Amino acid sequence: MTDTQHITIFTPDNDNSFELPLSDSKIAAGFPSPAEDNFYLKLDITKEIIKNPAATFYARVSGVSMIEDGINDGDLLVIDKSVEPYDNCLAVCYIDGEFTLKHFKRKKDHALLIPANKDYKTITVTEENNFVIWGVVRYVIKKV
Repeated sequence: MTDTQHITIFTPDNDNSFELPLSDSKIAAGFPSPAEDNFYLKLDITKEIIKNPAATFYARVSGVSMIEDGINDGDLLVIDKSVEPYDNCLAVCYIDGEFTLKHFKRKKDHALLIPANKDYKTITVTEENNFVIWGVVRYVIKKV
């Protein structure tokens, strides 16, 4: 299976704030407990997920090479270009003219771009490749 992914990049709209009610009660994933309506706090989701607006972008995933990590076709990525790539980070990489989403692993004389789908092969990056880590994924937003 070839690894062709098309990632569309969007810039966030940091000019508009949108606050939603936030409960200060924990949400139980087991049996519900009688909880009072504690919706006094406000949360601005944009401020919560974007720490460096000038270096943050959104991208929509196209493809299934990361499906075993729960990242599906159509999911939305929040990418921060100011974050220093680290071992095994989830990164949007530009390699030989195409964007791809993979786990990044640095080796002594090369790098590996590791998919999360057994049907895809790990990509070995050498100095012969036109390669750059475009940004590190900070959040994956999905519709359930």
